[in-house]
Amino acid sequence: MGFIWSLIVGGIIGWIAGMIVGRDIPGGIIGNIIAGFIGGWLGNMLLGNWGPEIGGFFVIQSIIGAVVLVFIASMIFRSMRRTRS
Repeated sequence: MGFIWSLIVGGIIGWIAGMIVGRDIPGGIIGNIIAGFIGGWLGNMLLGNWGPEIGGFFVIQSIIGAVVLVFIASMIFRSMRRTRS
């Protein structure tokens, strides 16, 4: 049950990051979950472990890390679309 809870929280964090940046994450729900997990890891590595924790994610750091990840990924995907055109 803990793994499912982590998937749900990771997906929500990825979705929030996409809403903050204002760009869609490629891959839909799976992309949100991946962005939430990688963003959580990135945020914890950069900012440490403090603040509220839900489902194994420190919320503030995870959202900040996911926002950075979504922004960088959207810039990369946008530049890839330009080169194909």
